[in-house]
Amino acid sequence: MEGTAPAQPYENHLPPPGYDPTSVDRWAGEPDKRPGRTAFQRDRARVLHSAALRRLAGKTQVVTLGTLPQVLDSARTGKTPIEAWDASPRTRLTHSLECAQVGRELGAALGCDPDLVEAACLSHDLGHPPFGHNGEQALNEFAHDCGGFEGNAQSLRLLTRIEPKRFQRSEETGDLVSVGLNLTRAALDAATKYPWPRGAHPTDPTSPKFGVYDDDRPVFDWIRKGAPDHRTCFEAQVMDWSDDVAYSVHDVEDGLHAGHIDPGCLYAEPERQSVFAVAIGRYVPADTDPAELAEALDRLLDQEWWPHGYDGSAVAQARLKDATSQLIGRFCLAAEGATRAAYGTGRLTRYAAELVVPGNARLECAVLKAVADRYVMQRAEQERLRADQRIMVAELAEALTARAPEGLDPQFRALFDEAPDDRARKRVLVDQIASLTDTSARSLHARLTI
Repeated sequence: MEGTAPAQPYENHLPPPGYDPTSVDRWAGEPDKRPGRTAFQRDRARVLHSAALRRLAGKTQVVTLGTLPQVLDSARTGKTPIEAWDASPRTRLTHSLECAQVGRELGAALGCDPDLVEAACLSHDLGHPPFGHNGEQALNEFAHDCGGFEGNAQSLRLLTRIEPKRFQRSEETGDLVSVGLNLTRAALDAATKYPWPRGAHPTDPTSPKFGVYDDDRPVFDWIRKGAPDHRTCFEAQVMDWSDDVAYSVHDVEDGLHAGHIDPGCLYAEPERQSVFAVAIGRYVPADTDPAELAEALDRLLDQEWWPHGYDGSAVAQARLKDATSQLIGRFCLAAEGATRAAYGTGRLTRYAAELVVPGNARLECAVLKAVADRYVMQRAEQERLRADQRIMVAELAEALTARAPEGLDPQFRALFDEAPDDRARKRVLVDQIASLTDTSARSLHARLTI
């Protein structure tokens, strides 16, 4: 239930320019500790200082850091095992920070509140479990009879329920109930990529993507009050494109730096066709003409700053970093220019506009995603590692089911004991596993199964 208004008004309870008063409402009303900060600055600070964000440092982005397959692969890359261990691929945390930097600048250029967009970008991956999308798949199978699992729905659950920051008393029982970080309505809406429950995708009912579990519907309905059905707000669209830009560009950068991607292979026709096959249906619609993807790839290869002949030298690393910067600027400027052409120069916020991303920019971004997918994610040793990780998550879920509340953190042990039925208890187990880092998941699995 929506909380009462704070005891006294402070300056930062006023909405920033371009936002109405409902955008800075919080589910549970609270006074301000420091007058003068905007509501969205407080939102950003709460996410930045959250334990959930820190845990992303131990969660896989694309390639697991410091694993045996990386060391074994050193024979192919020409690196020593120590160098393979020091490759330092991005984690979910570094990706989120980079996404936030991209989103903050793009949002500000379009008239959004930059702190609001940055808070959304920092929040967008908080609900992802250990082992990336691989762990997400395994948890979804385990949770099939209690509402499934989706990283974005889990992010909303974490922001509004799990992360301990604010509590309010239940009107029904009088007990203290967590309201998570108690972010503003606009911040929670901006972090919502898929504003619908499971099975309610507006164009594809079979899509696995959704943004809210059934038992989180009350706060979701409060967030979405007055919003058009199934439509993401403008800030969420900026966050979503910033996410695409950041991970498409940086995954290729990581792949080149680690020696998994040979830039010369992108000129060989069989290799190009294999990249396009990965892209079609996964990163672009199934009816996309491969010739369009070929043109997109050639546009990138024709750029003077493209990292041709990357060899890992200091000069090559500097050129690669410049190429990364050029690509991010290229994609952001394309979206900014097209959106301004459609809506003019005014402040664009909430539901006053749609982010316009030109088709050529989307195709170029999709090609980069497919390159990283083909040469980094689809390596044989990564496939074997992912298979082992899925088995580990499944075994961990089975062990927790059999032995809970043993193995649960104190926070989740209390929730497990208070759960009214088996479905609710299983959701607590899912919440516990999703909160683990890669390392803590391995450790807990070893403790409960060996």
